[in-house]
Amino acid sequence: MIAKAPEAADFMRQFSNANRLMLLCQIAREESSVSDIQEALGIKQPALSQQLAELRQAGLVKTRRESRQIYYSIADGRAEAVMGLLFELFCGSEAPSSAGLAERRDGAPAPDVLGDAAHFARIVTSE
Repeated sequence: MIAKAPEAADFMRQFSNANRLMLLCQIAREESSVSDIQEALGIKQPALSQQLAELRQAGLVKTRRESRQIYYSIADGRAEAVMGLLFELFCGSEAPSSAGLAERRDGAPAPDVLGDAAHFARIVTSE
């Protein structure tokens, strides 16, 4: 464990920023384009680009180009496992489906995605 501790700490650091965590949450739901992510999360373009670049450099996400669109998906099985655990611990037993994003595109009320971010940012204890 001593030899792997720095690697594990750097890996977990990627999850410690609320914007990066919400990006990973969105991308873990389904492959998403930059415009899809921006629309779903409301993160402004400069911050979005910075956080996506950091996730790419860390090897947690990968890109796929289709025409002029760049799509992001989870590239690291460990990140996928962590996101699954976070969904289970903080968002209920089921990972969110892609239906929420489709509903937002159709104009129906979106699920409270940013409300979940607060649960990721702190540990909630039950009494």
